[in-house]
Amino acid sequence: MLKIWHMVASSSCLPLHSLKDIANMPNTLNVIPVRAPVQETPFPLIETIAQALADVGQALQDGDVLAISSKYVAISENRIITLADIVPGERALQLAERYNMDAHMAQLVVDEADHIFGGIPMGYLLTWRSGIIAPNAGIDRSNIPNGLAVLLPEHPYDSAHALRDALNQRFGVKIGIILTDSWLVPGRWGTTGVALASAGFSPTQDERGKEDLFGNPMAVTVRGIADSLSICAQTVMGERDEATPLAIIRGADIQMTDARITQDDVAIPWEMCIYVESLTLGLQPDGAPRESMNAKLGKRDKTV
Repeated sequence: MLKIWHMVASSSCLPLHSLKDIANMPNTLNVIPVRAPVQETPFPLIETIAQALADVGQALQDGDVLAISSKYVAISENRIITLADIVPGERALQLAERYNMDAHMAQLVVDEADHIFGGIPMGYLLTWRSGIIAPNAGIDRSNIPNGLAVLLPEHPYDSAHALRDALNQRFGVKIGIILTDSWLVPGRWGTTGVALASAGFSPTQDERGKEDLFGNPMAVTVRGIADSLSICAQTVMGERDEATPLAIIRGADIQMTDARITQDDVAIPWEMCIYVESLTLGLQPDGAPRESMNAKLGKRDKTV
């Protein structure tokens, strides 16, 4: 179990003005991993979650956020594709040739992506899907039998709300839901968590207009609460063979709500994204390398 503690010394050792600070400190945040059976075919999601919670001796409480792997949800919704059944079209064949990828996979990306920005010759296309910029439209070929691929849930926010409603009714509690996925942060090694969808709590916290430590008004800061909690959950859920598709996040400072959350509540249009615009319309005349690192590595491999 991962616990993030806010350490507080004895109040008798603190100046009086610190007593107020203690009162305003956030609650302790607990992140509890929940193992569940590996799934390869559609399965009853609510019953599986209920049994998994019982197996680890946990019960959902009011104010909890249940993070669940988006792939686990997708498998329960039968979003499983046999690659050999896909017939690549002309565009997919062109993408496959240009970016050195399987043509069947390229066709899936064409079908699933809301927008394709480009790609790299390692078999990956950079796409926009359900409000997230991700490789290959979030299609996953890991932790699934060879020859199969798992698509993202078709309508992630609908899935999140349906799951929240069913669990609230099943256990008589008010909880939040996050469908969590992995994400690559531009310019950094490693994956981190991102909330593909959420329900039951406000996924962002608007800090604009509020004062910072020095009285300066915040101009652009909007905290990504759902994404931050997704990162916490991914820390204990893992990425490989942990078989831990669930995590209970307890003690989070969130605003519970019955309002319906949509993609528009968390995602800015990709045309406004600083990464996308800076690397396209905002590119400096001499700011782009003449040859990609992948191309250089490919040439080096051929000479070895």
